[in-house]
Amino acid sequence: MALEQGGLQTTLAAAAGDDAELRAELRQAFADSLGGHIDLMRRARCDGNWRVAAMRVKGLAASFHAEHLSELADDALDGAPSDPVALRRLQEFHREFVETDD
Repeated sequence: MALEQGGLQTTLAAAAGDDAELRAELRQAFADSLGGHIDLMRRARCDGNWRVAAMRVKGLAASFHAEHLSELADDALDGAPSDPVALRRLQEFHREFVETDD
C-alpha cells in the first residue's frame, strides 16, 4: 500500500510552519496516538471496545486531515472485533507513516 498522506502532511506543515522540531513532535504525537489506538483495537474482545477504539482512530484522522486513515477506520467499523484485515491495514499505515520522514 502506498501511503497517501497529502492532507496529513499539509496539516503538519501548516501547524509547524518552518519549525522542524515542532513538526517532529507533532509527527511523533500522531504516531504514538495511532499506535495506542491500534493496540486497543488488537486487544478488543467485544463490539463495544472495538467500535470505541476505531472511532478514536477516526477522530485522530479527522484532527490531522488524514483521509486514507479515516477510510481505514470506517472499514474497521464495518468489520468484526479483531478483524485481521482491518488491523493489518491500520498497522501498515502506521508503519509507513513512521518510516516516512516527510
